Amino acid sequence: MPVGNVLSTVPGILWPALPGPHGAKMLSVQYQLEQSQWLAADKLKAVQLLQLYQVAHHAATSVPYYQSLFAEQKITIRQENIEEVWAAIPLLTRTTIQEQGKRLISKNIPASHGSLHKIQTSGSTGRPITTFGTAITSFMWLSLTLRDHLWHKRDLSRMFAAIRPEGNLEPGKGVSRQGWGPATDAVFATGPSAALSVRTSVADQAAWLQKQDPAYLLSLPSNVAALAEYFLSSQETLPNLKEVRTYGEIVGANVRQLCRQAWNVPVVDMYTSQEVGYIALQCPGHKHYHIQSENLLVEILDGDDKPVAPGGTGRIVLTTLHNFAMPLIRYVVGDYAELGESCPCGRGLPVLNKIMGRKRNMLLLPDGRQHWPSFPADLWQEFSGIRQFQLIQKEKDFIMVRLVADRPLSGSAEDRLTSLLRDRFGYPFVIQYEYVNIIERSKGGKFEDFISEVVP
Repeated sequence: MPVGNVLSTVPGILWPALPGPHGAKMLSVQYQLEQSQWLAADKLKAVQLLQLYQVAHHAATSVPYYQSLFAEQKITIRQENIEEVWAAIPLLTRTTIQEQGKRLISKNIPASHGSLHKIQTSGSTGRPITTFGTAITSFMWLSLTLRDHLWHKRDLSRMFAAIRPEGNLEPGKGVSRQGWGPATDAVFATGPSAALSVRTSVADQAAWLQKQDPAYLLSLPSNVAALAEYFLSSQETLPNLKEVRTYGEIVGANVRQLCRQAWNVPVVDMYTSQEVGYIALQCPGHKHYHIQSENLLVEILDGDDKPVAPGGTGRIVLTTLHNFAMPLIRYVVGDYAELGESCPCGRGLPVLNKIMGRKRNMLLLPDGRQHWPSFPADLWQEFSGIRQFQLIQKEKDFIMVRLVADRPLSGSAEDRLTSLLRDRFGYPFVIQYEYVNIIERSKGGKFEDFISEVVP
């Protein structure tokens, strides 16, 4: 934890600093998070179950949907049986959240949990949902944001820039402020920050970044890759950039590779969801992720809804531990991940080796096998002029390749790319090319490089 820049609210007292109520609460939680991350797996699970009972019992006694569900399934929530009955609780899907609506909201939200706020997902899956949180859930989001800063030892006095879809940002019009935001500013003296809409052209983003000259850049992986490619082609640079932070999309190896080539900086990723907050943060010493067990119970389940072993891939099922307004119990978030072994760093927080994305991002081979394809930067390097790509599996043996390019590829270049893609897919798909001026992002600002429209 940084020393010497903790903010004090008492005149004349600079050290040891005496922060205000919000800052003191934030530091108190950081102290507890510092302890809990090192707990052995069994001890971490024990304290997690204590909190899990609190939210499950609250749901059973005050949320109409869970009252009916538990009665129908003959499930009684008790502290001593919470782990035993857990697997009997049916999974919660996005469709159920849409259909049940207000029946998922507690009739007795504790006043001490603070104000209620609505959370509207972007609907990138075609099924937007509305959930609710409280001041407590917002505070936990901020606490884990600060944990991420502290884990990666960021210099909070430096310039921080974000290029993102959220908020009321207008394309081409950046905003600036003093301070990094509420996660840090109640505790530490922080430097300036600036934000720009991700819908701004890449060339204008690059010019804006050069003007801001940030030490830290936050954006979506697809946007980071486009920026890195732009800087490489223009031979321009960001001399003071120390780290790129990513969120919101799957980070491929090409993103990390491009950031090293363009700026010689690492990429630090985070895995979040609008409706539940932080799910996992990248380990300070490795590229894999630590589940934020203080915030959520995370299950990785196979096709039979059984927990996978380390090395196995399954769908991610989440339970919120602090949301007493609209508890989400065994919620199927829609993504898949690979469970990892315990981390050499010594943290007891469970490991996710990879976030795989959604099922619609899986390639379906004609023999029924499925896998998540990846498209590293070196696959495209010999084809100059390609600015953006997206592959859509239209049929079991047919893939449409959409390209934003300076000019269409020659016939021989298309043949060469087709051969490379077929080798990568492991099947001789029929591949057709479509040249477009732009590939739009989703309503939430995200981008998917591969989408399958084929139902297995």
